[in-house]
Amino acid sequence: MLIDAIRSLLGSETPASAERSIEPAADVDPLHVAACALLLEVAHADGEFSAAERAHLEDVLERHFSLPEEAGRAVLDLAEKERRNATDHFRFTSHLRQSYDIGQKMVLAEIMWGVVLADGEIADREHYLTRKISNLLGLEPGYLSAAKAAAARKSEAPDR
Repeated sequence: MLIDAIRSLLGSETPASAERSIEPAADVDPLHVAACALLLEVAHADGEFSAAERAHLEDVLERHFSLPEEAGRAVLDLAEKERRNATDHFRFTSHLRQSYDIGQKMVLAEIMWGVVLADGEIADREHYLTRKISNLLGLEPGYLSAAKAAAARKSEAPDR
């Protein structure tokens, strides 16, 4: 159809093609890639991807996704590539919104806030983007506030 040819030419995605666009290697979970791409987007929101943010992400991949170090690096690399090629957040949030339950979305929101807090500063763009992504995931503002508070408690804990 003509409209599909135009979309293809311009590189715009429809919701159906958005899910197919996350095509990781056979041994990488597309949900991990989608979540990691969003986390990377938040980490880059202030214009800097700090060592503290990277360390936090690597820890998340190990603890929350149960990925060994090498597999975590593969997910990070693939998610970074997907993030750079994305025109919007929908391709990631739609996949997660359909697949994650409310508890998993809350954990992801807490992890996002952990990334924001990792460098000790909350930039306006990080705050905005975290709220936007949480909204796209279907989380209500109260859930987001609870996730932010939980992340703040963890970032203040000496035994993180």
